[in-house]
Amino acid sequence: MTATDIEKIAAYINTDPNKFVSDCCLKSGSKLVLAQGADGYCIFWDNLCTIHPVKPRMCRAWPFIKSVLTDITNWHIMANSCPGIRTDVPDNLIQECIRSVRKHNSSELI
Repeated sequence: MTATDIEKIAAYINTDPNKFVSDCCLKSGSKLVLAQGADGYCIFWDNLCTIHPVKPRMCRAWPFIKSVLTDITNWHIMANSCPGIRTDVPDNLIQECIRSVRKHNSSELI
């Protein structure tokens, strides 16, 4: 997450940015990411994103992120944990959509 993401989310949930980071974030390599609850879902997921208006870049791009788009198998794996990812269409159409999104939005999403 960016410093801007942290500021916006902290303001949205009415907390101090440092408290937000310590209570709601984890390190993934050298980057901060939103923490997951015991169920494996984002702590801000409650059948919908509870910080939707200020969600960070990676969440806005989801599921069109590099690790998911690299291989159709990844799409299906992620679909098991994300109700918004459709799998009721043929793989070739998913791949076509992925190619289109990558072509038109590569600088923003990947």
